[in-house]
Amino acid sequence: MTELKVGDLAPDFVLNDENGHKHSLSAYRGQPVVLYFYPKDDTPGCTTEACNFRDDYSSYEDADTAILGVSVDDEKSHLSFKQKFSLPFTLLADTNKEVVNLYGVWGKKSMYGKEYEGIHRTTFLIDAEGRIAQIFERVKPSTHSPEVLAALEHLA
Repeated sequence: MTELKVGDLAPDFVLNDENGHKHSLSAYRGQPVVLYFYPKDDTPGCTTEACNFRDDYSSYEDADTAILGVSVDDEKSHLSFKQKFSLPFTLLADTNKEVVNLYGVWGKKSMYGKEYEGIHRTTFLIDAEGRIAQIFERVKPSTHSPEVLAALEHLA
């Protein structure tokens, strides 16, 4: 779905986290970033994905890698989700859908025969220079974190 490609410079953006603090992607230059887009806070697949990143968080820390989760939920929803599941990483609120459109992860979806618009679960592994090292599309929440960790090992 995304038009971005491996090797492209990851588009910069500024979004608020769950506490209202601004984060720009460019501020993370010098370290790898896992930028993962997920449909909605506190839903089954998104919770599984987030909790797996949480459970593997020490491995990401060992690799000096930041994890940034992005959805169109607001800051209050992110704070509740983060606290409920003790998530140790930053959640960013893209309530205006600017970044999900910039990264090409917003679009038509269907569930139970009903069509709607939403986020296509996608992760961008960004290297220390700010370039896209890998794009994971059609992510399976239960096995995603180990896949990202394996790809991260190849960055070193």
